[in-house]
Amino acid sequence: MGKSTILVVDDEKHIVELVKFNLEKDGYQVLVAQDGLEAYNTAKKEKPDLIILDVMLPEMDGFEVCRIIQKDREIGEIPIIILTAKSEEIDKILGLEIGADDYITKPFSPRELLARVKARLRRAYKKQYSSETADGPISINGLVIDPERFEVFLDGTRLDLTPKEFELLRVLAKSRGRVLTREFLLENVWGYEYIGDSRTVDVHIRHLRQKLEFDPAKPKYIETVRGIGYKFKETG
Repeated sequence: MGKSTILVVDDEKHIVELVKFNLEKDGYQVLVAQDGLEAYNTAKKEKPDLIILDVMLPEMDGFEVCRIIQKDREIGEIPIIILTAKSEEIDKILGLEIGADDYITKPFSPRELLARVKARLRRAYKKQYSSETADGPISINGLVIDPERFEVFLDGTRLDLTPKEFELLRVLAKSRGRVLTREFLLENVWGYEYIGDSRTVDVHIRHLRQKLEFDPAKPKYIETVRGIGYKFKETG
């Protein structure tokens, strides 16, 4: 396996040069974009293995870039590390909720950034391998989850899920009948040594219920186990 290609998106030239230098020194191929629109177009054309994405960008901010990349099925699933000068907790949580895989706050250590890049790539390769040897579709009460095609159908209608929503649903459904803690879901869906608030799981569950349930207030599929986590019901 050759070295990975990484897209670095930032409008601050010195940041780009610092990140590019350290990545290339470690053997990675580096692409650069300086605004949100250029980042999206480059990702669509080049399909890099990972994106390091600044939040404060001209044309389109990093959150919006992350959001549209996650929804574009032609691009596929690309790990995204949010790079931001904002240290407020809400910004970190927002980045993870819209589909980013990790975040790092400026100023940062190049060594820490490299460690996070390697961790995200290892997880992506592991996930790719797992999908190539994935189990067959999971079918429960009119809901069909196809791990190989990354598609979900409810009563024959395909649902538009983000990659994180899909993975969260798949993990819950594979363990149907079992109570899974928020910490377990964070580790198995978001990976890495997650640093942040477990409320991001609750937000994703709420989004899933809005797409899955006829009445989200009376869920048919995903049950809340108060004080612990969630359980995928075995029967409707």
